[in-house]
Amino acid sequence: MYRENIDYVWRSLRRLSVQTRDLEDVAHDVFVVVHRRLGDFDASRRVRPWLFGIAHRVASDYRRAAVRRVDPQGDMNEPQWGLKDGATPESETMRRETFDAVRAALEQLDEDSRAVFILVDLDGEPVTDVAASLEIPLNTAYSRLRRARQTITNLLVSHD
Repeated sequence: MYRENIDYVWRSLRRLSVQTRDLEDVAHDVFVVVHRRLGDFDASRRVRPWLFGIAHRVASDYRRAAVRRVDPQGDMNEPQWGLKDGATPESETMRRETFDAVRAALEQLDEDSRAVFILVDLDGEPVTDVAASLEIPLNTAYSRLRRARQTITNLLVSHD
């Protein structure tokens, strides 16, 4: 399970605002919880929403406990920017600006709405699985998704 899902857990933790310098430790904590709760996993369900639910709770604990410090090196695990085949400097600049705007918009969401938005709209998971994984009522999941979509849309439109 670790080998098949570590990249997904890292990406999810990053989307949940875990600092790059802490990703390894927080991902380790996620898999410690996974190991402890593996017997509780319902094999008839998809594993990624279950993993995300655990990552969401561990990231929430991390954010509450973390003392934010300024990293003079910046975020060393940012996507590598540079010209791809057929890209122009203008298109790469536009891609970077879009990435930064989406990341900033995600960080404006409350953590519960962000979790639902990431799982449904970025990871493509069904809302029913998301609600079960986050242990929330289905209507609550839909409400959080609607609120997150509206907030993201408003932030990205105002960014233009």
